[in-house]
Amino acid sequence: MAVTSFKTMADRFPSMKARQLLRVLARAPLNYSIDRQSGSHMRLKSESGFPDLTFAFHANQTLPGGLVRKVLVAQVGLSYEEARRLV
Repeated sequence: MAVTSFKTMADRFPSMKARQLLRVLARAPLNYSIDRQSGSHMRLKSESGFPDLTFAFHANQTLPGGLVRKVLVAQVGLSYEEARRLV
């Protein structure tokens, strides 16, 4: 039996389409925009001072919740609670 650190299913990040995550990144307070693009690889810059990101997903690709969390928490630098409020 697998042990998780989540108390309930509501504590997990939702899976979403890559297009939806891109919209989350574009909204305030993150304010990411596409700096340059080559195929499905986009280089994103934030007007709010967050680190640059390489977003390498096809728009209709479904991203699992763990990957959504990794982008928002590990790569952007948000706390778990801040990231949960955005999605």
